[in-house]
Amino acid sequence: MTDTNQASQGPAEPDYDGLLRANLESVFNERDADRRAAALNELFVAEPLMYEPTNVVQGRAAISAVAGNLLDQFGPTFRFIPIGRAVGHHGLGSLRWEAGPEGGSVVVTGMDVAEVVGGRIARLWVLLNPPAA
Repeated sequence: MTDTNQASQGPAEPDYDGLLRANLESVFNERDADRRAAALNELFVAEPLMYEPTNVVQGRAAISAVAGNLLDQFGPTFRFIPIGRAVGHHGLGSLRWEAGPEGGSVVVTGMDVAEVVGGRIARLWVLLNPPAA
């Protein structure tokens, strides 16, 4: 007799929380371009896509450039901080975050939503919350 519950569950789920937190810390908070590139090689598929509100970014090098430019633009203490734990299932995970200067006011909040293939991020949507009124 087959266990239908096991058959319907499919393969084991990836660690969404670990993967999306590593993306924030090792890619979007990493100021060293070589370390950021190494993290992208580990965390992302070979040809990832990132969807920003006004842009579609293709490839690891382009995602690294976007992360580096953000850090340069917002200053030396700017950081992304995860809010709660990432959740996900069936290859789709999400993690809420906030960002701003360390010890300062939060300047932006949002959520990363990732399609995960083979334990790596294949597509990443960066969703920004509207500014508080």
